Amino acid sequence: MDKDQKEALQVAKELTAKFIETRTVSPGNFAEIFPAVCRVVYRSIKELKDSEGDSGQ
Repeated sequence: MDKDQKEALQVAKELTAKFIETRTVSPGNFAEIFPAVCRVVYRSIKELKDSEGDSGQ
């Protein structure tokens, strides 16, 4: 597992926990919601890194 994947997992875990705390997501939906959140976070990280590479930063 690379650094970006680990970072995405950590952020997704924190976001999902917040969703559960705010009752946006129920604990029963965790298995359905967590992978989707993780994919979105990972894609966002990759897109940001790609865009930074394109701009020469």
